[in-house]
Amino acid sequence: MTAIPYLTVHDAAAALEFYAAAFGATVGERYDEPDGRIGFAALTVADAPVFVSDEVPELGAVSPRTAGCSTVGVVLQVDDVEQVYAAALAAGATSDRPPSPGPAGLSAWLVDPFGHRWNLVG
Repeated sequence: MTAIPYLTVHDAAAALEFYAAAFGATVGERYDEPDGRIGFAALTVADAPVFVSDEVPELGAVSPRTAGCSTVGVVLQVDDVEQVYAAALAAGATSDRPPSPGPAGLSAWLVDPFGHRWNLVG
């Protein structure tokens, strides 16, 4: 059994660019809808799968921008928290909590430009 985050965003094309710049994500499969929306994109982020799509409100798939908040955080285990944190900020993320030591090691929280929260852990 595997759990895979499936992120709905307000601009999937821009999100794919952000995740590549911030986290080194690569895109595998990608399906574009006839109306121009990205219906599905499979990313690999730090050796883990993450799915992304544009909003499809008629099917109940809305982004944090439309919902007004994000109710889930994605934990991303990385080799260098400070480096990935800096790259994400440079790519357009905002800081929620800067890197700081904790019981499980160095950790940081940020919000991507699409409203999703990420916890970077080393």
